[in-house]
Amino acid sequence: MPLQLVIGDKRYSSWSLRAALALELAGVDYTEILITLNRPDTAQRILQHSPSGKVPLLKTAEGPVWDSLAITEYIAEQQPQLWPRDAYARAVARSVCAQMHSGFAGLRTHLPMDLQRDEPLASMPAEASADIEQVCALWAECRAKFGQDGPFLFGQPSAADAFYAPVASRLRSYKVELPPEASAYVEAIYNWPAFQRWYQAAQEEHLG
Repeated sequence: MPLQLVIGDKRYSSWSLRAALALELAGVDYTEILITLNRPDTAQRILQHSPSGKVPLLKTAEGPVWDSLAITEYIAEQQPQLWPRDAYARAVARSVCAQMHSGFAGLRTHLPMDLQRDEPLASMPAEASADIEQVCALWAECRAKFGQDGPFLFGQPSAADAFYAPVASRLRSYKVELPPEASAYVEAIYNWPAFQRWYQAAQEEHLG
């Protein structure tokens, strides 16, 4: 059975973007099942695939795997290039992914992903500003310690970039002023072919 990734709108679903980037990074073949969000039948349609009632979900020959972090780890078991080769760098990459997975609630709440947006908030809430500052510091630390051989958090693209690409998109969509290092990382994400493919598809959603 070929892999199938159940996702929400590419314009809005940051969790789906993470899983898709991980699959693209691993170079595995898969097809998409896209469920439009915020419709009367959305929850029912997702439950047809996902026991958690959420996207993304990966359909495999063995059965379903849900949650973007679990999907990433499942793929990494077969394609270990998703994580840095060095043991400590790999541990840090997992740490920053877990931090993104469960933290930065202010940023996620007040700056939801919208890949068609191109305007700032009228007023930036303090909790969102604090999260943005923390994210920029985290990016700078990863780049300083592990980013010598490329423009990504650990030099070359990894699962960590899959998890922080939605954050980079938020910062650009909401026109957040960033330190030069953070701006350079956002640019690297937008130049990443895997992200570009998703971004272009997001621009075409809900047109007409």
